[in-house]
Amino acid sequence: MKTVIFDLDGTLADTSGDLIAAANSCFRSLGLGDVLDPATDAGTALRGGRAMLKLGFSRVDGFGEDEIDRQYQPLLDAYAREIDTHTVLYPRAMDAVEALRSAGYGVGIATNKPEALAHDLMTRLGVRDAFASLVGADTLTVKKPDPEHLFEAVRRAGGDPALTCLVGDSDTDRNTARAAGVPSILVTFGPSGEDMAALEPEGLLDHYDDLPALVDRLLA
Repeated sequence: MKTVIFDLDGTLADTSGDLIAAANSCFRSLGLGDVLDPATDAGTALRGGRAMLKLGFSRVDGFGEDEIDRQYQPLLDAYAREIDTHTVLYPRAMDAVEALRSAGYGVGIATNKPEALAHDLMTRLGVRDAFASLVGADTLTVKKPDPEHLFEAVRRAGGDPALTCLVGDSDTDRNTARAAGVPSILVTFGPSGEDMAALEPEGLLDHYDDLPALVDRLLA
């Protein structure tokens, strides 16, 4: 079966607001206030918790790399408590997913978000059952850009790893697809959308309405 695997953060949903709120709760606990700005730091938020902590601590004095390790679990705990306060699915994302399913494609998720958090978020958004697989950062001993992370998402969706494409929003997704020898589609509507063309993916996606036709072409 042909399969389409999706990244989550910045691809299916804009999760940046809740991620930044969780990071800022850590900074506030240290007396630093809200160090990150949801309007300007969304791109870093979509790269994960450690990236946000690193950026925040780079803006203040007196904190080293060891503080990133100390604050990572508190960040995850804060995020788990308020995981869907600001998060929204991108327009027509689920319409595209349903169109792919109706056309006979398997669909799944490969995300570097911890699996339990990803499962909880998709469940709260009411769309978990639309995806045949969900592989998170801690599902295996490897994560993206290791191609095995993608392949496992394909296998769990009942697909053939050689007949798949990855929809994402970052160089990590591009590198994962390249390592796997499959095409990638990068979305241009996220915070780093203007940078996607330079990564030379096989497809660029401006709107989810265009995804089914683009997948058909790439996996013909």
